[in-house]
Amino acid sequence: MEGDSRLNLQQYREQRQKLSTLEPKHRDVCRDCRQPRFACYCQVLKPFQCSIEFVILIHGIEARRRIATGRMAHLALTGSHLIAGCDYSQNARVNELVNDPARHCLILYPGQNSIDIGVDTEQKAHTLAPKDQRLTIFVIDGTWATARKMVRLSENLHGLQRICFTPATPSNFRVRKQPKPECYSTIEAIHHTIELLGPSQGFATDTRQHDHLL
Repeated sequence: MEGDSRLNLQQYREQRQKLSTLEPKHRDVCRDCRQPRFACYCQVLKPFQCSIEFVILIHGIEARRRIATGRMAHLALTGSHLIAGCDYSQNARVNELVNDPARHCLILYPGQNSIDIGVDTEQKAHTLAPKDQRLTIFVIDGTWATARKMVRLSENLHGLQRICFTPATPSNFRVRKQPKPECYSTIEAIHHTIELLGPSQGFATDTRQHDHLL
């Protein structure tokens, strides 16, 4: 019996070794999308240039997630920025963008003082974005709780005009559960913002290039 037991243990070890060679190698991670190589989605991205410059402020917790739509949007938007943090008050890159006189900076964030760009869109678009400045939109990427904290702590964002929109359809993001049907993921929010403000900034939405985000 003892000999059989040793034999069975040896067979078990050999079988485990064989199976381990067939398992996906999770440690081989793509440096861009942060996914394991077997789940890398970079090859299906179709990056495009948008006339609106997006600055995606991603919370540290969100940055560590495998499925982070802020990172997805950044990879699809040529010339966009992805900056990780929580309190951006002393962030050199954010301050450089905010204080650049060649830019007109807004923050996409709902609230009482936010301008709904989905109402009288064309008129508001021209008011919000002077022709002699580059429209630059800051987007907060995090959970609703972390997003509130990021905005509250980041004093350099307090002076920016806030914009928002009222979603016409429920969120179609199914990978992670949204708190409410009308709560859009970051990538959906950016897509809809381009849909509304793109034409006033010289971006041809009829080409549907921005649909690559979805």
